[in-house]
Amino acid sequence: MSIEANLAGIRGRVEGAARRCGRSADEITIVAVSKTFPAEAIRAAYSLGIRHFGENRVQEFETKHPALDDLDATWHLIGHLQSNKARRAVQLFGAVDSVDSLSLAEKLNTICAELAADHPGRLEVLIEVRLAPEDSKTGVVVEELPELVEAMLDLPHLEIRGFMAIPPFFEELERVRPYFRRLRELRDEMRGRFITGDSPLLRELSMGMSHDFEIAVEEGATQIRVGTALFGARAKA
Repeated sequence: MSIEANLAGIRGRVEGAARRCGRSADEITIVAVSKTFPAEAIRAAYSLGIRHFGENRVQEFETKHPALDDLDATWHLIGHLQSNKARRAVQLFGAVDSVDSLSLAEKLNTICAELAADHPGRLEVLIEVRLAPEDSKTGVVVEELPELVEAMLDLPHLEIRGFMAIPPFFEELERVRPYFRRLRELRDEMRGRFITGDSPLLRELSMGMSHDFEIAVEEGATQIRVGTALFGARAKA
């Protein structure tokens, strides 16, 4: 199927999931996960109205960026960021959705201050939360989340927009629902603890991917990350 047909299907499923829980589909941003896909595929999605794209690796996006620099899109780094690539990440991306430690947040803040003349404004970031105990998962553990949120809110060059999580993969989709619900509960708890008024801080919930985004929407996702559902299967290495 074409990207156009795939996107129409995704939008229809988002609308259905939003309707089931009394939400509007306009509340949910589709982040097209474009890792391993060429610039031409990204341009095709852009022509269909997608404005948010997620890449996993700084180096890969660095090779694509020159062919995409004219697009008015928001580029999200959704993969784990090594501190030695933080400067290039700030230069390339408008959002870093995988901050999982205070040391990384402080490094990004320092770089943003140094580059403020060329990159004005605050860098949008999400805190990645580890909801499952697997050793392979990155993210801050739940017990350390309040301390990290409080410290990061004091960093003047970062805008802490919310939280991201990657729960375990389940064939039986209902098994993932408690993880999405838990992230929403943590978001609400952190907003109640640290935010006053109608601030945009700590609002976003980036959760749900190609196989489970409908349940994520039902549980409050404001951003879903879809790659294969939009672009098709990735080529095997």
